[in-house]
Amino acid sequence: MPATNAATRPQQPPVSVDDPSAWLAADLAADRSWIHNLDADEIRELDRAVEAVVGLGLKPGGFGRDQFPLTDLADRIAGWAHEIDQGRGCVLVKGLDPARYDDDALAALYWGIAVHLGEPVPQNAAGDLIGHVRDTGRDYHAKNVRGYTTRAEMKAHCDAADVVGLLCRHPAKQGGESLIASGIAIYNHLAAERPELIPPLLEGFHFDLRGEGVTDDPDETTFHRVPVFSWFEGRLSCRFNAKTIIDGMAKRGMPLDGPALEAVREVGRLALEPPFRFDMTFEKGDIQLLSNHSVLHARAAFEDWPEPERKRDLWRLWLNLRDGRPLAPEFADRLNTGPRGGVFVRGAA
Repeated sequence: MPATNAATRPQQPPVSVDDPSAWLAADLAADRSWIHNLDADEIRELDRAVEAVVGLGLKPGGFGRDQFPLTDLADRIAGWAHEIDQGRGCVLVKGLDPARYDDDALAALYWGIAVHLGEPVPQNAAGDLIGHVRDTGRDYHAKNVRGYTTRAEMKAHCDAADVVGLLCRHPAKQGGESLIASGIAIYNHLAAERPELIPPLLEGFHFDLRGEGVTDDPDETTFHRVPVFSWFEGRLSCRFNAKTIIDGMAKRGMPLDGPALEAVREVGRLALEPPFRFDMTFEKGDIQLLSNHSVLHARAAFEDWPEPERKRDLWRLWLNLRDGRPLAPEFADRLNTGPRGGVFVRGAA
């Protein structure tokens, strides 16, 4: 196994972090400015860009923002990037009608928005840049199964990129609501009410890589401890997934117990309860954009439609912002692929 990164002493965050991303559910409900409704001119601008790349035979992964020309909407998307990284950490884009596009055109549109936001990164070992969040019949509790391939409830977590995007191609018949919470607000609560739980969260844990690491070991974990909360250059960032933390520490032969286990469970519990939890129901065409450094997201279990063409299908993007916040080295390398690296792609080395 490659050598672990040199340990560094984590910087101590303030007891209370004053940041726009430290919101409660009531704050999001009261101020809807984080929701953007595409107007007719913006839809036409997207359609012209889609026509240009499709006409050239370009597909997602094969073109950048220069080949997807936007004018006024480019400035709007830059505003979304700022809101994601420097603001509340969440943006909801509404107004697309997926029925107007075939899959190739819709994928080109989605990719075009993504490359104006930043740089997409691989999200699984197959190298997928646009992944499908849908039920494949797998067992969520089986070893190394990733939750997005099941219809099970998914607990609060962050993904391994600056931003996660979800475009709703088809919603579920029932359930599947998106649940989001501010990791920064949860930190503030714990620092004030349960300060004894903060040290293990700052020290971090070895996360399970679920068989998608850089080695051939199905039990590979992060080589170094990745902090749940990381204070660096005046910003607090969050990295959390209770399942991969608990599984990863067990795989390292260091099963969690005591305050460390309680701290992990408490972060996950708070994210799904008032006043932190904010519920969203996906509608066709919605695009949800979340900062993985400040927002935890979860999902309710769902019941699918029986017809294959109607089954729940969210299109997922992981991307890194061009001017994203500075990250501490031990926090930025979260998949053993280097700072802000995506999932290691098999056969790519």
